[in-house]
Formats: sequence, C-alpha cells, structure tokens
Amino acid sequence: MTTGEHSQSAALLELFADDYSREILLAADETPRTAKELSRRCDASLATIYRRISTLQEHGLIRVHSTIGSGGEHKQRFETTIETLHVAISDGELELSVETRDELADNFTTLWKNFRENI
Repeated sequence: MTTGEHSQSAALLELFADDYSREILLAADETPRTAKELSRRCDASLATIYRRISTLQEHGLIRVHSTIGSGGEHKQRFETTIETLHVAISDGELELSVETRDELADNFTTLWKNFRENI
C-alpha cells in the first residue's frame, strides 16, 4: 500500500468511526434528506450536520440534490453514494475501499424501469 492509499484508508476509517457521520450516511441511504431532517434524525445541531456533510462530500460519500420548493425556496437534499464498503487485513496492513453508486447508471436503470412499466 502506498502512502497516499494508507492516508486515504486512515481518513475513511476515521470518518466511519464518527457516530454522526455514520448516522448521516445511513439516514441518507434510506432516502435523500434535508439538513434539518438529518439534524432531527441524528439528534445533532445543524452546524454539526453541515460540517460532517462537507467532510463526507470531500470524500465523495454523499451527493447533493438541489430543488426549488413550492414557495420558491431552494432546498438541498443529501444522499449517500456508497454502494459497498470493503475492509481487508493482509500482511499486517489494513485496507479500506469504497465503491460508490454510478449516478448515470442509476438514472439509466430508473429510466429503463419506467419505460418497461409503461409499455
């Protein structure tokens, strides 16, 4: 494992060790949620939620969907991008890898499903 891979694995392990980060990822995996929804769900302040979301975004583990509400207000919903998480121990080294969902593939799958249901 190279130094860069080691530091990336260490950063991800630290991220997954954080209770709030894990709760955000799990809640946002069920359905995209606003920061307020995540705050209530995780019993954390909005500032804490936004800090964790920022870190999760830096690592590509959460994506933002922006929408406009019925009153013209902008809303952001956060969704987990993690498909699978792999942890391996080999030759005295810990390796962590994350596979993320491919948004384009997800969109194509949804489009195809809708197409087949309407035939």
